[in-house]
Formats: sequence, structure tokens, C-alpha cells
Amino acid sequence: MERYLREVAESLSKVSASELEAAAERLWRAYREGAQVFACGNGGSAAAASHIVVDLTKGMDLPAGAPRFRALSLADNVPALTAYANDMGYENVFSEPLRSLARPGDVLLAVSGSGRSPNVLKAVETARGLGLSTIGLTGGDGGRLKEMADICLVAPARSMQQIEDVHLAVLHALYLHLKQRVEEAAGTRT
Repeated sequence: MERYLREVAESLSKVSASELEAAAERLWRAYREGAQVFACGNGGSAAAASHIVVDLTKGMDLPAGAPRFRALSLADNVPALTAYANDMGYENVFSEPLRSLARPGDVLLAVSGSGRSPNVLKAVETARGLGLSTIGLTGGDGGRLKEMADICLVAPARSMQQIEDVHLAVLHALYLHLKQRVEEAAGTRT
């Protein structure tokens, strides 16, 4: 157990600070411009995508009438996900909803521990074609996601569990950074 925690901490220390800052700035710009942030992933990555959406949409102390983060997890609408999977194939479960919901200037946060999930990669491809910015969270060698995303945070961990742990820590770091900026802009933080 101690080795596991040590390895997670080591992987976390190797996440690119410049990519983390770039992701924070892109999400801050999305907030300021009222752009939508979409998130997607499979399994534990779907849970991470849902988690950051909850943090962004519910976790800010803002007065009534203040602009709020517009964020949505594409993994949370089970009826739509299963309909797309059944009728069009699982590789389309995130890309097809993007075609209906996304607008140029929006952001896709794509989470894939391997960087090789066909449905996540197709969502990134679709997002780019629609004029969205793309932020990837991946692990290991980064897979194809590392090359496809505009900004990519890679957890160079040994196991999927460690990759998922690093992703959650990175997402919480992004959230707390954005929370401070949003609350300062709204005058609720001194």
C-alpha cells in the first residue's frame, strides 16, 4: 500500500505544469465567454467526467444572478447513451450528442486512462470538427489522445487505478483554481 501511494505521488509530480496551466486558462475562458464544457469517459473515467461537472456546476459560492459554469457530462444520460450504442455503435455514444449540443468555442474534456478508447477519440475528432477546444486526460504513454487533444494532461502511472487517482487529483486542482477565480470575479471571495 505504501508503494502504491508513493507511486501515485510520483506520477502526480510528473504531470506537466504547463499543460495544467493551459487547461485552467482554457476552462477560465470558457467560463468568461459562457461556453459549454462537455466531459466524457468510460468506467472510472466516466465517473471522473461526471465528478468535475458536479464540482464546476454546483461547487461554486456565487450570488443569485452571477454567471455560472455551463458543464455537462456526456456519460450521464443513460437512455441517450444506450440508444446511440444500440443504433449507431458504442464508438458514437459521445460524438453524436456533441453534434446536437456543441457550438464553436465550447470545450470537450475527454478522459481516457489508456488514451485509446474509440468513443472518446471519436468525440475529440468530432469536437475539433465542430470548432471546440479539446482537453485530454490520459495515462501511461498517452495513447492517441495525447496527439489529438489541444491540451493533454498525462498521468505517467503504472496501473489504471493510479492513473485514475492522478486524474481525480488533477481535476480537483483545476476545480479549486477555477473556483477561486470565479468567486473572486463575482466578489464572493476576499
